[in-house]
Amino acid sequence: MPELAVKNLKKQFGDNTVLHDNTFTIEDGEFFTLLGPSGCGKSTTLNCIAGLERPTGGSITVDGTTFVDQEKGVFLQPEERNLGMVFQSYALWPHMTIAKNLALPLNIRKVDKAQQKTLIHDALDKVGLADLSGRYPHQLSGGQQQRVALARALVYSPTMLLLDEPLSNLDAKLREQARAWLKRLQTDLGITTVYVTHDQDEALALSDRIAVMSGGHMMQVADPHSIYERPATPEVAAFVGRCNFFQGKVEQSSGNVHTVRLEANGEAVHVDADLDVAPGQGVTVAIRPERLEVVPAGSEVAGTNRLDTEVLTSSYVGSHYEYDVRLGHQVVQVESQRPGLSGRVQLVFEPAGALLYAEKVELSAEERDLLTVS
Repeated sequence: MPELAVKNLKKQFGDNTVLHDNTFTIEDGEFFTLLGPSGCGKSTTLNCIAGLERPTGGSITVDGTTFVDQEKGVFLQPEERNLGMVFQSYALWPHMTIAKNLALPLNIRKVDKAQQKTLIHDALDKVGLADLSGRYPHQLSGGQQQRVALARALVYSPTMLLLDEPLSNLDAKLREQARAWLKRLQTDLGITTVYVTHDQDEALALSDRIAVMSGGHMMQVADPHSIYERPATPEVAAFVGRCNFFQGKVEQSSGNVHTVRLEANGEAVHVDADLDVAPGQGVTVAIRPERLEVVPAGSEVAGTNRLDTEVLTSSYVGSHYEYDVRLGHQVVQVESQRPGLSGRVQLVFEPAGALLYAEKVELSAEERDLLTVS
């Protein structure tokens, strides 16, 4: 049976519905990430699991124990759920030593003092801080404080670990290191983990599965490779990684290969997609910047789709070059290993390198400004 089963989870604050009947399961030992922008409902979902929020509807069950069932009036208090939680702020008591911070949840559970010393040492040893138990939080770096918060969540052997953006206060380099360390620790412990983040790279690197959320809905739940390579909706494609979107109309289809006439420049492209679309239907073609090859005009480079464009800007970012190019009235983002391109160029891509959606993407005013040129 699944470690955690959430069914028809709903949460309202007054007239505002922030979670819409979401259903998902998390397997024993899985690293499961709730990913999405601010206000999408990911932290509210985590808080419902933790017992910090009471759902408006639905049920939550862990290992056969019902935490919440609104229909039956069941609601276990947070302290009865035996879950470990790490908050974004770490929530360490500044006037207590590290050892005393870890002793707090053990005191609540009435663990005797002799056993406390062993449990505290073991928890700090897991996070590599056993020799710092006598220090105070202000004497530690941000990364060390984050580890202490994690040790405190682990000290009483919880059945599950809940992490609410625990790395967001760290600088970029330290965050990268902490991410790798956290994944190793979770794998070694084999503890089921529910992780909340808005950072797509973090989600892809850490997770066994990801739930991409938007507006209180779960748009797609899948492994990282599927989320990135086969996003279920344009919204998922736009949020996870960068993506260029082109409006167009289907001209014809032959099996899974569809000919689409682009609105941006009037040219036709071929897209390989398992999608049922009809001639004349409006669709969205999506292509990630790294799936596009940019070459000087007239180059002898193989490729089914070739689009005439013009370089607007060029940037060197270390591992590759990034180009903004003009395609009709639209700006297209491209990643390339080719340096110094300018003027007229061509975009080349294979039909399988693009995604096709039987819907049109509605861009915000800010996105339209970024992706269109006069």
